[in-house]
Amino acid sequence: MKTDPRTPVLEIENLCISYFTRAGEIPAVIDFNLTIYEGESVGLVGESGCGKSTVAMAIMRYLGSNGGIVGGSIRFKGRDIVSMSDEELRQMRGSEVAMIYQEPMAALNPSLTIGAQLMEVPIVHEGVSEQEAYDRSRQMLGDVKLPDADRVMAAYPHQISGGQQQRVVIAMALLSKPSLLLLDEPTTALDVTVEAGIIDLIAEIAKKSGTAQVFISHNLGLVRETCDRICVMYSGEAVETGTISDVFTQMRHPYTRGLFGAIPLPSANKNDRPLVAIRGQLPLPHQRPQGCNFGPRCDYFQEGVCAPAPVPMRDVPSEVDPHQSRCNRFETIDWDAPLSAGKVNEPIEPGEPVLVVDGMRKYYELHDRSIKAMLSGDGVRYVKANETLSFSARKAEIVAIVGESGCGKSTFAKVLMGLETASEGTITFNGDEIESTEVQDRPREQVASLQMVFQNPNDTLNPSMTIGGQISRVIRKFGVEADPDKVHDRVMRLLDMVKLPRDFYHRRPRQLSGGQKQRVGVARAFAGNPAMVIADEPVSALDVSVQAAVTELLMDIQREHGTTLLFISHDLSVVRYLSDRIVVMYLGQIMEQGTTDEIFAPPYHPYTEALLSAVPIADTTVDKRKIVLEGNLPSVVNPPIGCPFHTRCPRKIGAICADKRPPVHTVSSTHAIACHIPLDELKRVEPVFFDVIPSTPPTDGAPTRTTRAQ
Repeated sequence: MKTDPRTPVLEIENLCISYFTRAGEIPAVIDFNLTIYEGESVGLVGESGCGKSTVAMAIMRYLGSNGGIVGGSIRFKGRDIVSMSDEELRQMRGSEVAMIYQEPMAALNPSLTIGAQLMEVPIVHEGVSEQEAYDRSRQMLGDVKLPDADRVMAAYPHQISGGQQQRVVIAMALLSKPSLLLLDEPTTALDVTVEAGIIDLIAEIAKKSGTAQVFISHNLGLVRETCDRICVMYSGEAVETGTISDVFTQMRHPYTRGLFGAIPLPSANKNDRPLVAIRGQLPLPHQRPQGCNFGPRCDYFQEGVCAPAPVPMRDVPSEVDPHQSRCNRFETIDWDAPLSAGKVNEPIEPGEPVLVVDGMRKYYELHDRSIKAMLSGDGVRYVKANETLSFSARKAEIVAIVGESGCGKSTFAKVLMGLETASEGTITFNGDEIESTEVQDRPREQVASLQMVFQNPNDTLNPSMTIGGQISRVIRKFGVEADPDKVHDRVMRLLDMVKLPRDFYHRRPRQLSGGQKQRVGVARAFAGNPAMVIADEPVSALDVSVQAAVTELLMDIQREHGTTLLFISHDLSVVRYLSDRIVVMYLGQIMEQGTTDEIFAPPYHPYTEALLSAVPIADTTVDKRKIVLEGNLPSVVNPPIGCPFHTRCPRKIGAICADKRPPVHTVSSTHAIACHIPLDELKRVEPVFFDVIPSTPPTDGAPTRTTRAQ
């Protein structure tokens, strides 16, 4: 194994971190080691609560009053961070070491403009003039693809969207060209197309300045595309470390193997090869088992070998790069054996249409009451949120609606749920036209049969009510049951259905994890025996293992009850695995629709092609073409006259794209593409995804590969 002659930017050795509570000392991170060199990127992955963010906070010395480093050392460029004074820390933070947080509003001051907060970085750390600070901040906003930089500089945080806030935080971290950049789920709030551009931007700036990066994420595909090495964490410990190539292709810890079994790789299939969630739950820090922390959830656990003695990190034989695993049995496990598959399911034959959308439009009026606008007759303008939507969903079918933020997905969901009414067109649900009927005017049975699972369960669960009380209320409200004993029995059956313990009936939301709260949201949605459930990004905020469990749960219930599922998402990996048909939307219009197989193979609409290219893939046997969209979504107040995508389209063919609405090409009875490019030409487009064919390694040991179309 070769040694690295470079000087480390960051050295973490035998780090132990604890939090001190009234119940005593709680060890959060144990025996953690990590070394990062200039220009290198290391990914920290694992479930929520495994200690990833705690390590990042320890590097920044942001552990709070009840947290502390109780063992080991952290050295930045040879300097001991643990023993630094407050003044030394202040000079280091934001200048030499910067952090990008998952929740941007936690990092932005609501009482200061964006410009003031950005300019503060070069002014404080580099002593530049206000004008230079303004110019650099404005340029960085452009670099992170924020349009109208002057307007953003003058805005307060609450006046820009969540995705824009995240890009501001990224710009703030990059302004001082730090030597070490800590990224804590930096792209969670961004669309996949924006995510691809931002990741490229961070990589480009890091390469120019030699910035080392610690990239915290639960997205293994993103880690594969952005990092050189990976550290898999579980219950406060590093359980496997190595290069991306070694860990992704020759994993040597059962937990790493379990993570890969829970993500929707291209080879996964919801019927033949369903995802397998890791059984059990992450132990609380004060309830860790003796020996291997992963033992209670491990399929390879052996008493006497894996417990009761602590398990050390051990070297995995490697000729070139260091690779370690915290497993006593990695030599005896058959790693070439296929992952244990979940239960095989018979495909469901969809029934008659449950939902038919025909020419639906949703416009919002904007009133300009200025004298100039009133005199010119332009006092009213329209936000065209949905423009002539037409598609259908059949019984027991999963239809996915995908597209970037602002494409009109959630607006359509609001109209469908009766929270808004359509401007034109019809929406027929179970034979009834509902496009003009608000939810309070709909019959109780109709409301019960059309339910929704929301993205963030924290916003939809009443913190003062028990879980049983919230589900019971739905059952009584929709007239499913009235007798208290029968209501109670039905709640218990629903808890069983979503695989939650029955004693959760008496718990309140604060006592549940994020995945458990989402399961409560699923139980509540199905409490009224709905014919259709709208799932709006239901798994985007969950760990991969919890995501797999909730995804399989949704499909199990859908199969059992024949429910139609309308799945709104920007995660095309999950969409590919879960859906039967896909509707691709852009700026309120449908660009393409078809079966999942049709959408993921040529011919593509150019926008679909770009969306597919932006999907992070965690499978090292699959490669893809790279397409990064330039620019931003046009204004919905003043959308393009012709094709809505022409302002960003890499395949634009001329003035016709800007002047005329595109025709709809009928590829098959289920596949349609709205584009000016002739269908024959679209059919000749190369596939986005490719199989990777390993070639004979060269004599110097450097890896090579060739690709071919799938």
